[in-house]
Amino acid sequence: MTKLSFENIFMNLATDLAKRSHCVKAQVGAVLVKDTRIISIGYNGPPAGTHNCDEEWPETGCPRDARGSCSLALHAEENAILYAVKNGANLEGSTLYTTLSPCLPCARLIFSAGIKHVYFTKSYAQYKGLPSDEGVDFLNHFGVKAEKFSVEDSAGWVAISPILKHSNRCNHK
Repeated sequence: MTKLSFENIFMNLATDLAKRSHCVKAQVGAVLVKDTRIISIGYNGPPAGTHNCDEEWPETGCPRDARGSCSLALHAEENAILYAVKNGANLEGSTLYTTLSPCLPCARLIFSAGIKHVYFTKSYAQYKGLPSDEGVDFLNHFGVKAEKFSVEDSAGWVAISPILKHSNRCNHK
């Protein structure tokens, strides 16, 4: 019997977490780990105590800000990092698994938190129609290894994709 790799387990969990999102545009999940132990989890959505997009605005999603982005939701990486920090976790040297590559603002947060490796399944740039993955480029430039999650059947890895409903995301993580 072949055991699943920890990497596969963590990415599968990120994919399952994405399904908890209330965003009507896209669902993205994230898992923060250190030494094969889960530190924190997150998915895109509004801060606790505010409004869920699918409940208050089921047809259109939440209102847009001046840049055309979701006005309420936090990205999956933000939620995972914020929860970990709020609970006193040390993120230095940790690894992040996310179903969509980080945007540039999230990449800056990832770098500042001391996360050293990021795995993602889908490209944020491709999703948004951008020329490059600025967040991935930023991370790799400053020493955080950011790479697409490999799909290798022989190693027990599974192809996983984030759940995207529309071309315009409520919030990307």
